[in-house]
Amino acid sequence: MEKEDGSPRGSSPENDSESGSTTDGRAPGEIIQWDEDDPDHPFKRSLPARWLTVITVSLCSLCVACTSSIYTTTYGQILKEFHCSQEIATLGLSLFVFGMGLGPLVLGPLSEVRSFFLYGRRVIFLSSFVFFLIWLIPCAVARNIQTLLIARFFNGFSGSAFLSVAGGTVGDMFPRHQLAAPMMIYTASPFVGPELGPLVGGFINQYTNWRWTFYVLLIWTATLIVSIYFFVPETHHPAILTRKARVIRKKTGNTWPRGPNENSDVPLRELVLRSVTRPIMLLVLEPMCMSLCVYSALLLGILYLFFGAFQTVFLSVYGFELWQRGLTFLGLLVGMVFAILSDPLWRRNYERLEKEHQARDVEASGFFPEWRLPPAIAGAPLVTIGLFIFSWTTYSSVHWIVPLIGSAFFGAGTILVYSGIFTFLVEAYPSYAASALAANSFTRSTFAAAFPLFGAQMYNRLGIHWASCLLAFLTLAMVPFPYIFYKYGPRIRKKSRFTS
Repeated sequence: MEKEDGSPRGSSPENDSESGSTTDGRAPGEIIQWDEDDPDHPFKRSLPARWLTVITVSLCSLCVACTSSIYTTTYGQILKEFHCSQEIATLGLSLFVFGMGLGPLVLGPLSEVRSFFLYGRRVIFLSSFVFFLIWLIPCAVARNIQTLLIARFFNGFSGSAFLSVAGGTVGDMFPRHQLAAPMMIYTASPFVGPELGPLVGGFINQYTNWRWTFYVLLIWTATLIVSIYFFVPETHHPAILTRKARVIRKKTGNTWPRGPNENSDVPLRELVLRSVTRPIMLLVLEPMCMSLCVYSALLLGILYLFFGAFQTVFLSVYGFELWQRGLTFLGLLVGMVFAILSDPLWRRNYERLEKEHQARDVEASGFFPEWRLPPAIAGAPLVTIGLFIFSWTTYSSVHWIVPLIGSAFFGAGTILVYSGIFTFLVEAYPSYAASALAANSFTRSTFAAAFPLFGAQMYNRLGIHWASCLLAFLTLAMVPFPYIFYKYGPRIRKKSRFTS
């Protein structure tokens, strides 16, 4: 059976990297593999160097996510300077997020082309962040709203290339038993970033011109490009092995060894078609995938709707200034941080479920993807409770800290739901994990792009309390799904054409 990249299952050096294989690929026709204690293996780099790489790629992810939401603090000045409506200004947020969702769907196949295995992840990081910086320039100097909106779309599209590849870098550098902590740091960054944006942007736009929002992002991005150049070496195992194979061939004059996938080059057109159609097939034909993708998309849509709703709520009810309204996102941020710090508890719970399963059946092997869903089961009620608290405590007679506590519950629940759904999709669809995550990413970004466009109108027509309450009822309807799939998932997966 083949993987999504067309390579035979089990032939990847990433699968063999922990086995201690000493095959050097120097026999005719053999594929080069890692030598034992190979100094070029990413696992063999010093621990501080690997962590420096993790921190660098995490900061890059944080920067892209922060850029999406920091724009919302510029609305007041943009409306006056460009004489546009609130809806048109909001398009700058929606187009950026839609670009982030569209990017992995279009750019994902490029990681499967043969040249990728030669050039690796590093060139993707550097080129995408250079383009990310380039598209920040027209945002900063735009003289009309049209220029700003177009630049925002391509800014998000460029950043998505980084987000779609960087997670693999962390996995490249750590064996499975060491992976939890660095992966937790990296996966937290795209969730923390959107809350950081309004917090920083509130101070910038309160005391300076809105263009300084993008000047700051330009400085930050330029600094990160330099950091990538110095602190993020190539980590992609097939790329490193392919280069080693080329050096050996050049020295010996032989036509072997070959690098992983060096002889297979699926046409780009076929890869793009597969990349676009397979996630759609998963959404249409797989009820588990569709339901969980819609749930996570709903939560991200609400999160991005809050970037406008918080401005309305805390201005009209509490009279907060712009920098104070930015600080209200600390509630979401604190809730998310607490959820992230609970990760060791869920890992222990997973180990407990595994041991109990083996105790019931001594000969049992493997695992059930449903064991990844308990965080989502716990997080789902927190989301709804948080939204109801936020809905009915936003009164001038109630201290402002109370609705922020509600937002903290929502933030914590969102992280728990996401972590459960993401890991479940990867393990439930092992042969199509990239397509399952692409389906999830596209659905989330579509909702996140659409929700801010009607958020202001909804809050104006329904009122602050009932608008937030409507969102709470929508999440309430989705609460049972993680539990249903936890209980009946194995039965459903047996009937699936994608989970085998």
